[in-house]
Amino acid sequence: MSFRVAAFYKFFRFPDYTERRAALAQRFCNLGIKGSVLIAEEGVNGTIAGSAESVEAALATLRALPGAETLEAKFSEADAMPFPRLKVRLKREIVTMGVPGTDPNALVGTYVKPEDWNALISNPDVVLIDTRNEYEVSIGTFEGAIDPKTESFREFPAWFRDFRTRLETEGRTPKIAMFCTGGIRCEKATSFVKAEGIEDVFHLQGGILKYLETVPEPETKWHGECYVFDERVSVRHDLTQGEHVLCHACGRPVSAESRQSADYVEGISCPACIGEMTDAQRARFAERQRQIELARTRGERHMAPKAEDA
Repeated sequence: MSFRVAAFYKFFRFPDYTERRAALAQRFCNLGIKGSVLIAEEGVNGTIAGSAESVEAALATLRALPGAETLEAKFSEADAMPFPRLKVRLKREIVTMGVPGTDPNALVGTYVKPEDWNALISNPDVVLIDTRNEYEVSIGTFEGAIDPKTESFREFPAWFRDFRTRLETEGRTPKIAMFCTGGIRCEKATSFVKAEGIEDVFHLQGGILKYLETVPEPETKWHGECYVFDERVSVRHDLTQGEHVLCHACGRPVSAESRQSADYVEGISCPACIGEMTDAQRARFAERQRQIELARTRGERHMAPKAEDA
C-alpha cells in the first residue's frame, strides 16, 4: 500500500481555533490520518498522510472552516507511512517568526505561479533569497539563490535587516523573490519585508514542492533534493523519496556519500556533528539506537526524536 502525503497551509482569520482543536483531531483520527497539524489565530499549517480518500476527506474538513475555503495542498507519495502518530497542536503562529505585528492576512508580497518562476528569477534585477534553514539549503536550492545560513526562521528578520543595509550601502534597490518548501515561510517573510517598507517583493506560490510538481525536470532551475519534515527526509525532482537520511543526533540530513565516512554512526553521529556532542550525549544516543534496533527486530516502531532537542 502507498500513502498519499499532503503538505498544506492557509493564512486566514481563525479566532475560535482553540475550541476547534478537539473536533479536528477526532475527525482526523477517525479517518486514520497521521502527521502534524498546527492551528493558530492566523491560520493552519501541516503535513498529513493516509489513504488518498482519507487525505481528501481531511482536506475537505479544513476547507469547511470559514476563511479556509481556498486551502491548497501539495501531494506526494510514500511507500511507508511517514509519520508515527497524529498531532494537532495549538500555536501562537503557524510558522514562528517572532515579530509582533507581522500579519500575512493583512499584508503580503506578490504570488508567483510555479510556471512563471523561472522567468522571474532569471531577471538580473531580481535578488533570490532562500528563506529555509541552512541544513535544508545544504542539500538543494535554486540556482543563484542566496543562503542566509539561518538555524531557524526566527533568525530571518535580523538577517534581512542586515542584508538590506548592505544593499542600501551599495545603492541597490532590487526586486526581491523568496521561496521555501511549501510556501508558508516565504509568504510570511514577504509580509515582514513589505512591513519594512520594501514594495517589490515576490514569493513562490506553493513553494518548492509545487514547483517540482509543476515544472518539467528538463526545464528546472532547481538543483539537488528538497528537505521534507517527515521520515522520508528528502524528495527528488519527481517527488519520490531521496537519498538522504536523518542524523538522530543533530537532526541534519545525511547524504549517501557522507554515510561512507567513519564519522557517521547511525543514530549517534554524522560528519556535521561529530565534534559537537559530548561523550555523555553520544552514550545516550548509543543506548537510544540500541532500543530502536531492538524495536525493529520485534517489528515495532520506536518513537525516536529527530534531534537532540526534540
